Amino acid sequence: MLAYIVRRILAMLPVMGIVVVFVFLLVRIAPGDPAAIIAGDYATPENIQKIRVGLGLDKPIHVQFGIYVMNLIRGDLGRSLHSRLPVRQLIEQRLEPTVALAVSTLTFAICLAIPLGILAAWRAGSLIDRAVMVFAVGGFSIPVFWLGFLLIYAFSVKLDMLPVQGYVSFRQGFLPFIRHLILPTVTLGLVYMALLARITRASVQEVLQSDYIRTANAKGVHPITVLFVHALKNAAVPVVTTIGVGFALLIGGVVITESVFALPGLGRLTVDAVLQRDYSIIQGVTLIFSFVYALVNLVVDLSYTLFDPRIRY
Repeated sequence: MLAYIVRRILAMLPVMGIVVVFVFLLVRIAPGDPAAIIAGDYATPENIQKIRVGLGLDKPIHVQFGIYVMNLIRGDLGRSLHSRLPVRQLIEQRLEPTVALAVSTLTFAICLAIPLGILAAWRAGSLIDRAVMVFAVGGFSIPVFWLGFLLIYAFSVKLDMLPVQGYVSFRQGFLPFIRHLILPTVTLGLVYMALLARITRASVQEVLQSDYIRTANAKGVHPITVLFVHALKNAAVPVVTTIGVGFALLIGGVVITESVFALPGLGRLTVDAVLQRDYSIIQGVTLIFSFVYALVNLVVDLSYTLFDPRIRY
């Protein structure tokens, strides 16, 4: 067991190394000059060159990469090219809305999708099964931004039940905090929930057709016990895998959802940084997202041993 955990942790290190290299190179080979953007439309070539020298952009790429890696080892993500504030400080300021949205979305999606998937598998071929599958296909097909605007129009503009946009910290009151998160959570959670419900249904249905399930039914074991004790645990590995893989959808959806609902989180920070060609912020946020995604998948891999002890060996 310990050897398996160590191997999985060591396997994550080269992945993060590759992410660092690609993130560093991709933002630099993209068209546009951040020095020219900072200098403005009426800047002279001399002023632009001075800014490039001040930012270290005049150095060869391999030198810039070496400096970046050394700073990264020390925990320094650099400074914003526009505000000149530390990127770490900017990320800390925007972290709470993104974490709140991610936690609420995961809770909403998992608590609804898994029971729906189990119910659809248990009643395969019934009206309930068809309804769940229609919801899963429809939810996964609807663009996040379109669904967000639709919910805003219905619940904020027409019914005036929920706020249109913005974020209120839980320190300022739990009820306003929840009210501002409901629409973004439902918007982002429906796509994630649709994928998870469909995978749960397929996995549980496959297990329910196994020989040992038929044996348990023939011995008179209660159907609820068969479903939750015998079937669900063996169907859990694909479901947990989908939770980890679907986390990438969550990260991508955060950027769009925060823009639609004007949430001051990391997604909105990323959009602003891309528009301003702020290399440091783009690199910092991308690395944070990549590390969280790799960490989630590591936790998912380790959780396999709880559902299938054979994986330990």
